[in-house]
Order: sequence, then structure tokens, then C-alpha cells
Amino acid sequence: MNELTDDHGRLIDSWLDQQWLEKGLSEHSLESYRRDIRQLAVWLQGQQGTLLQCERYQLLEFLANRHQQGVGARSVARQLSAIKSFYRWLKREGRIEEDPALLIERPKTGRPLPKTLTEADVEALLAAPDVSTPLGLRDRAMLELIYATGLRVTELVTLTQSQINPRQGLVRVIGKGDKERLVPLGEESLHWLARYLREARPLLLGDNQELLFPSRRGTCMTRQTFWHRIKQMAMVAGVEKKLSPHTLRHAFATHLLNHGADLRVVQLLLGHSDLSTTQIYTHVAQQRLQDLYQKHHPRSGT
Repeated sequence: MNELTDDHGRLIDSWLDQQWLEKGLSEHSLESYRRDIRQLAVWLQGQQGTLLQCERYQLLEFLANRHQQGVGARSVARQLSAIKSFYRWLKREGRIEEDPALLIERPKTGRPLPKTLTEADVEALLAAPDVSTPLGLRDRAMLELIYATGLRVTELVTLTQSQINPRQGLVRVIGKGDKERLVPLGEESLHWLARYLREARPLLLGDNQELLFPSRRGTCMTRQTFWHRIKQMAMVAGVEKKLSPHTLRHAFATHLLNHGADLRVVQLLLGHSDLSTTQIYTHVAQQRLQDLYQKHHPRSGT
């Protein structure tokens, strides 16, 4: 049964009218709400039930059925939000005595894993800038530095020369909440940084003599400008994965963990105040361990 009864249709329309009046929802949101409650109504009709006589166990069965159909946890959670809103309205309007959705908890959706690049992707991206030009040499040094340190883009573009200590191989980072942290630099990033400082930076400097990576106008580069440069370089490198301003920061953390780094060390390097923020990367590392086990263990079944 795919058709709604007239009673169900009118009931849903009345609720949507209230949603539009009270919340000013867009047509797109209203249509999503309509689809969510319509699916529930059709399912209930197939169970010889109605929206007004729905029990809590029926809602749980409906949600379980949606999951069994392959609907993701986030979509189920969004649909449950619409159902909860719908039944709150019915209770407020006096159409039902008990709200069957009241005590149903939203499904745990988990935190999404950050998108990352393989080590081969990163190598291609790092090699993309034309280092025969001052801007290309600057871009190469910036990419090497952000991948070597996991800096946020804002931290990178606002770096000053005094924050870099090439002799000790350290960068002093001013992070969120003005918290300072020291992050080591690898040989490759130090090499490109030294070459940039020697060959390109003097040609780009403007009034702000302290900026480490000035824009082509000699001013502080915006994070949007650097992000635009990354997208250009990804095209040159043939990296077709969807990138974000944090892509290289995520790659830094993931690749460290894949090579055996301790989670608390990665936390310190990223400047996370709470370890739980860093723990989203453990799923990536665990998958890497599982892959290695399946590939190399004699009793893995492969």
C-alpha cells in the first residue's frame, strides 16, 4: 500500500502548515518532513494502524525496518526528529493522549571520519607547485610545512619568521585560545623552508616584514586564498578526491598513526585540548591494522 488515506493526508498537511507558520521552514524542509511522516503513515497502514493510534513499539519497529532497508543512521535520526516533532504537535493539539515518540532515543550516528589522502596523493600534491617561480616555491614550502606539522590553515598563513627555529627544527604555533605549542619540523620541510627563505621570500615581502608566507601583494594571505591554491595544485597533481582546508592536517594525523605514533603525541602536535577530539583518527588507524593483519597473518583467512 503506497497511497495515504485522506485522513492521514489532511493530518500531515495541518502539521506542515503549523511548521511553516511557526518556524518559517523552506519548501525543501517542508517536503522532507512530508516525506518522512508519509513513509511512517504508509507503513502503519500496512500494519492496519494509523498515525493517531500509533504505539511506541510500532515506531521502534518502523525505525528498525528503515535500518534493515539500508537507510543510514543519520537519515534515520533525521526522520525520527520529524516524527518527534509531529507527535509533539498532536499531543499539544489534543489529538492524542500519550506521545509514543517521547521516550525514543535518537540513534547514535558517530562522528564522521575526516577525509584524508594516501601518502602517494600527498607526494603528488607536494610536487605540484612550479618551484622555478617565487609563488610556486612559497606554495611548496607551505605545503611541506603544513603536512610536516599538521597546522590549521589559519595557523599557517599567520606564521611569522620569529616563530620558526630552523636550528632546533621547531615551529612555535599560536593555536586556538592563544595556546602555544612546539611542533618539530622534518628534514624535507626544513630544506624547502630554507630554500624559500633564501630565494623567494625577499621577492614577496611587503610592509609586513615579519610574515613568513606573504601573498603576492606582500600582505597576510587569507585562508581562502591558500585553499584556492591547494585546489589548483590538486588539479595539477591529478588528485581527484574531494579536499577541504583541513585535508593535509588530517593526512598528517592519519599517516602518523598508521606509522605507529601514539595517540597522545598526535593530540599534542595537533593542539587538541581534549583527547576525544583526536580519537576520531583511531578508526583510521584501526582499519589500517585490520588491513595489515588480513594481508600478513597466516591465519587471517586470506
